[in-house]
Amino acid sequence: MNIPNVNYTVHYVVHAYRQAPWRIQRQWIGTFMLMVLGLAMVASLYLDVTAQAALTGRTIQDLSYEINAGQQANASLQTKLSELTSTHVMEQRAAALGYQPISATRIQYVLVPGYSAPKPAILAAAPALKPSAPSVLPEYTESLIDWFDQRLSPPPTTGLIGSSQ
Repeated sequence: MNIPNVNYTVHYVVHAYRQAPWRIQRQWIGTFMLMVLGLAMVASLYLDVTAQAALTGRTIQDLSYEINAGQQANASLQTKLSELTSTHVMEQRAAALGYQPISATRIQYVLVPGYSAPKPAILAAAPALKPSAPSVLPEYTESLIDWFDQRLSPPPTTGLIGSSQ
């Protein structure tokens, strides 16, 4: 029996299944480019999220500025109103319009016969509250198990079929 040279056979199999050097290089380049592409995708996602967060933060700052400006304008108007309604300014305006201070001896009261001051309204006792009908339909309160049970169970029978009497 002729046994072939084992060294020759192994060398032949390795040579037959060995990749060409340019194919191996192409595979490494493809793997590297795939990793670069994945890294670029992650970086662009990070950049997009960061940009959105920055825009939202800037919008919040702008709205906060507008709120503060509105509060300052409101405080300014309240200060102006309190100045205009102060006792000193009101006395000056009244004097300019021809009003004069009055003493208690110069006040005259007019009595109107039959007039009575309105009485404060007294609220009646609130009626007892009745619970209202459920606002959620029964179809929405049924569980999935109940629904399956209802669909899979046979309909109930009322009469006895096939029984002898």
